[in-house]
Amino acid sequence: MPDVNADFGQAACLAPEEFRWVPSPQPEVVRVMLDRVGDEVAVATSLVRYAPGSRFPAHEHALGEEYLVLEGEFGDEHGRYLPGTYVRNPPGSRHTPFSDPGCVIWVKLRQFYPEDQRQMVEAIDLPVPARASTVRELHRFRDEAVSVAAAQTDAVLVFPACGQIQELFVIYGAVRWADRTLGARGWLRVPAGEPIRVTALEPTRLLHKIRPAIAVPGGATDATSAASAET
Repeated sequence: MPDVNADFGQAACLAPEEFRWVPSPQPEVVRVMLDRVGDEVAVATSLVRYAPGSRFPAHEHALGEEYLVLEGEFGDEHGRYLPGTYVRNPPGSRHTPFSDPGCVIWVKLRQFYPEDQRQMVEAIDLPVPARASTVRELHRFRDEAVSVAAAQTDAVLVFPACGQIQELFVIYGAVRWADRTLGARGWLRVPAGEPIRVTALEPTRLLHKIRPAIAVPGGATDATSAASAET
């Protein structure tokens, strides 16, 4: 499988109208590769769609998994998760995912420090303010940080430059970045040392991620060093 958006020294951006859904190892599960380095064992950021009644075999996440449910219901032996649920499964965790009604999730694989053992299930329910914007941190470990932001129309959100790669995912609404418009499920990644500045074009909710150094292939981790599977 070819790498996707694998030059982490360059900005990457994908709007929903550019999505290309491709098969996974399970015929009922398809995905959009946002960025990916590796084959079926990969450092990966994806959108994944489960058809109704689909199942995925039991597997372990050697370097962790985080996901956000966007539509439908995603489940495993630990629970069932509705839209707006953010989940972190730590390194070494194991599950057997399924979806009875079908679902779409945003998911990141093999991007945790081994010591980050926090299991997390949290509703991303930050309300859009009447004016401007607001941000709430969900998780932080070493140089990784995950936050949810909500913005009213015309609000400008600025995420200052830092020493790490930053990402934005549009949960709903739409933003303007540079000369690009990103609607719901649009994704943006900028290199270390660059800020992110977006303008909300309508009431919008975003997930903001400061990507840890271990999640940059060729740096602190090797994408093929341990067995894993795509959710």
